[in-house]
Amino acid sequence: MAINTNQSALLSEINVTPFVDVMLVLLIVFMVAAPMMVQGVDVALPQTHHATSLDQAEDPLVVVIDHNGMITINETPVDVEGLGERLGYIFENRSSNNVFLRADTNVAYGKVVLVMSEIKSAGVQQLGVVTEPVASLKDASRN
Repeated sequence: MAINTNQSALLSEINVTPFVDVMLVLLIVFMVAAPMMVQGVDVALPQTHHATSLDQAEDPLVVVIDHNGMITINETPVDVEGLGERLGYIFENRSSNNVFLRADTNVAYGKVVLVMSEIKSAGVQQLGVVTEPVASLKDASRN
């Protein structure tokens, strides 16, 4: 009895088309979902030509003053009077007392200085003011 060698040969190829289809669907899902996971307070930051960053050994502590004057610490609302006390509690469990301040350009200068004073009174070692880099001199003159 003769055996047909074409029928008895094993197929050693892997069909990767379903794998690629699944991976593309997952890629699209993550591309759509990733921007939705970004949270934060919407702040129009002031622009500057020279900006440096503080060392970020651990999660940065960010104090935000939005366009309405609302103050938040890492997205937790707080009033000006309780800001120093709240920061004091936070610093008990942190190795560094560095703070980033993000203030909207439309917030009154006096409010920003008051918040900075409260932050410094809480024992902050280094206070960084977050800004955006200026794209060009034309953009700087418009603001």
